[in-house]
Amino acid sequence: MNATPNPTAAAEARARSSILARLRAPATTVPQPLPDVGAWFDAHQRHEDSAQRVARWRAAMEAVRTEVHDTSAADWPELLLRLMAEKGLRKLLIGSDTPHGAELEARRPGNIELKRYAESIDAWRDVLFDEIDASLTLAKSAIAEIGSLILWPTPQEPRLMSLVPSVHFVLLDAATIHPDFYSAMAAEGWKDSLPTNALLVCGPSKTADIQQTLAYGAHGPRELVVLLRHPASQSEGAAA
Repeated sequence: MNATPNPTAAAEARARSSILARLRAPATTVPQPLPDVGAWFDAHQRHEDSAQRVARWRAAMEAVRTEVHDTSAADWPELLLRLMAEKGLRKLLIGSDTPHGAELEARRPGNIELKRYAESIDAWRDVLFDEIDASLTLAKSAIAEIGSLILWPTPQEPRLMSLVPSVHFVLLDAATIHPDFYSAMAAEGWKDSLPTNALLVCGPSKTADIQQTLAYGAHGPRELVVLLRHPASQSEGAAA
């Protein structure tokens, strides 16, 4: 007696064979062209001058409770020391070997103790977490579009300097404020060299609980203070 062919089984076998054939076949996909990111950003530029860009960056930073103080290359150390005195701060952490740290040390501030980050964290963890009031680091640049600082940690100014002390002072040159993130990466050649981590900081550390109560300093500095260095003529105009 001959068995009756099962049309369903035969169809399933053909479908399975077809699927396996496609899986085993070499890929023949055509690579898609990459989008022209630079052209997109060029077409969406705001065409603002440096003063407008600085103002836009400042408004975004101050909206999230960042302090911004105008200063110059000559005056910023005195401004920093005055702000520390007003805030009741006595111990300031500076980088192990930086030009701005050396400049501050040269002023010999009698009422402020400067501490260089020159030891292994294991050797002075308790001092860092319990005794240091504030830190000073240099910003690589900033972004006006999102209102942020770009910090570039180095062995001289490691990540912990911007994370542990309750007050973080940042020295920023106004000329390094870029329109947007793409402009910053292109102008500074990020594709050629990156640190182990690049940081975008938009304000002091903050968090909120389920009742929407906002608290500052939960995961980092409770205060972010930017010393915005302008060229001499511009800083005089800002002060006036």
